[in-house]
Amino acid sequence: MDMAAIGATEKGGNCRLAASDEDKAGRDLFVNWAKKAGCEIIIDHIGNIFAKRLGQNNKAPSIMTGSHLDTQPTGGRFDGVLGVLAGLEIINTLNDHQIKTKVPIEIVCWTNEEGSRFSPAMMGSGVFAGIFSLDEIKNKEDNNGKKLGEELSRIGYSGASIEKQKLSNYFELHIEQGPILENTKKTIGVVTAAQGQRWYEVIITGQESHAGPTPMSLRKDALVGASKIVQEVNRIGNFYAPLACATVGVLDVSPNSRNVIPGKVFLTCDFRHPNDKILTKMDRDLKKFCESIKVEQNLEIDLIDFWYSPPVNFNEDCIRSVRDAANYLNYSFSDIVSGAGHDAVYISKIAPAAMIFVPCENGISHNEIENASPEDCAAGTNVLLHAILNSIK
Repeated sequence: MDMAAIGATEKGGNCRLAASDEDKAGRDLFVNWAKKAGCEIIIDHIGNIFAKRLGQNNKAPSIMTGSHLDTQPTGGRFDGVLGVLAGLEIINTLNDHQIKTKVPIEIVCWTNEEGSRFSPAMMGSGVFAGIFSLDEIKNKEDNNGKKLGEELSRIGYSGASIEKQKLSNYFELHIEQGPILENTKKTIGVVTAAQGQRWYEVIITGQESHAGPTPMSLRKDALVGASKIVQEVNRIGNFYAPLACATVGVLDVSPNSRNVIPGKVFLTCDFRHPNDKILTKMDRDLKKFCESIKVEQNLEIDLIDFWYSPPVNFNEDCIRSVRDAANYLNYSFSDIVSGAGHDAVYISKIAPAAMIFVPCENGISHNEIENASPEDCAAGTNVLLHAILNSIK
């Protein structure tokens, strides 16, 4: 709740956009807490924060846990934050019991997981894992033309370049962001995999013209074309249900005047599915439809493949560590596939990784009313602690 006070919104949520002043304040608070817990702090070239608790053999690869502190513009108090602060709670618990682990344990706060102010998502973990180049990501601009690298420098979180660390394991605790655990009355979700994602940007260009004198048959209405694409995106999601998700999240109309036929529309599309073959079929269907609309509506349509993250299966040994922890603690649990992207997806490319989910109220996330009970947060943190201890060789 102390972290939630930073960037608090009127409806009880949070707005801490990546590399904003609020993000700086949240980072500062976390760093202060981590230092009090005796952690060494390292900030890398893309602003990722690593808080390291030393072990008996500090040359051994660390076990890492964490998530992110940045939020959506109207985000909640638990998305990402739970995973970061759970790591801190684990460090404090080990300190309280004077337990020194064989290997170091690190808490990480990844830069710009949300992909809201700067796109795409999961930038910090993506650079760390070698998915994105550093220069590419530092030069990403927000809607006001401000670059991520410059904003990180402005808030004091553009650190020195560090060598890529070799990790022993990576565990990430997160709220589910969906309704499955709550509906099935399970306390813990053992995350075995994450859906694949394809993001698109679509630019539809027609011709601006007066809404009165221009006959219907002679119009090149970009918004009519865009509306058909929105409907098709929804159709594709339903056709490949129940595992598919398809969303148009942004729609910008130009010139956005009530008596001018829209000449240009920009929209975004988000496809998700745990099966890459189905995701490819969804991609094919959208592109085929856009080609048909170009001819039917006499429009220009530029469909850009903005981002692709293939489906991921998490590490069996890490998954087993989570299951064993839930069993040991006598929490109800079930296997689950993540419908959202998380930093663990990219880290799984370079290290054994797994995730732990806890329920969130009514399955609602990316919303100011997002909520998770203290009991469920504690249960997830207990499982995280024991999963980490189970994985130490």
